[in-house]
Amino acid sequence: MKKWTMLLATTLLVALTLSACGGNKESGSAASPAAGGSAPAPSEGKLYIPIISKGFQHQFWQAVKAGAEKAATELGVEITFEGPETEAQVDKQLEMLQAALDKKPSAIGFAALDSQASGPYLEQAQSAGIPVVAFDSGVESPIPVTTASTNNMAASTLAAKKMAELIGNEGEIAMIVHDQTSRTGVDRRDGFKNEIESNHPNIKIVDIQYGGGDHLKSTDLAKAIIQAHPNLKGIFGSNEGSAIGVFNAVTELALDGKITVIGFDSGKQQIDAIKSGKMAGAITQNPVGIGYETVKAAVAAVKGEKVDPIIDTGFFWYDQSNIDNEEIQAAIYE
Repeated sequence: MKKWTMLLATTLLVALTLSACGGNKESGSAASPAAGGSAPAPSEGKLYIPIISKGFQHQFWQAVKAGAEKAATELGVEITFEGPETEAQVDKQLEMLQAALDKKPSAIGFAALDSQASGPYLEQAQSAGIPVVAFDSGVESPIPVTTASTNNMAASTLAAKKMAELIGNEGEIAMIVHDQTSRTGVDRRDGFKNEIESNHPNIKIVDIQYGGGDHLKSTDLAKAIIQAHPNLKGIFGSNEGSAIGVFNAVTELALDGKITVIGFDSGKQQIDAIKSGKMAGAITQNPVGIGYETVKAAVAAVKGEKVDPIIDTGFFWYDQSNIDNEEIQAAIYE
């Protein structure tokens, strides 16, 4: 009798264990581990596309994730979406990329923190016949079948033109850029810088600092710039964390209205700052569209369909005057 009792208990334990392991297998589901976690193994019998993001800490990436999930549901594929804890963790991101490749996915979406460091991993994907779709930030490699992103050079050029207009086309300004290794960091820096230096001779960029997209570090950098340059008239923050850092620095130093702040991306803090008039304006991308187009292009590539080499997902300037317009509301995110 004891033997039968033990056998029954063992059978029930196995059944419960199998039941607990069988969740979240629906078509189009997007299993999303916490930042820095490892993605679960894919389901069998359908396309599996891991999406390796630059991070999780900004609302921008959550909006990209929402777009990717929407496409996954519509197209009946399975995705995972993950990224390192901060946008300074290049090595951590590359570990995630390797882990994704080890699962032999159908395709991969990848937003590179370092436009060069991922080269060997992309070659590995190419050798295995795994299409790579770059998104948000391209790589210095011909391997990705396409890049779904904003035209960051053009977008930051527009930001520079707005800055020049708002400060009367003369004076000292500075820049807080999220990094100098990713394609977005380089393009946003150079687009803004080149426009000022080429077309606005009475404006001088007195400093460019790199805050890693971290709002606390960007705040400290902006404060140091302001204290070193008491005649500063404006600062450009090249992504969500950079812009919030600049805004916080100006606010904490009680210089609202004296230093023009222009940002990039949106998110609740930027939206509130622009609605209040304390931040002059910003460039918003189309993050939901970036995520959606990444998954759509990956599926097309797996099926052997033609994919455009560049998918321009668009951008808009928004400020207090147009933030409630329908096209802006569709592109900003909270």
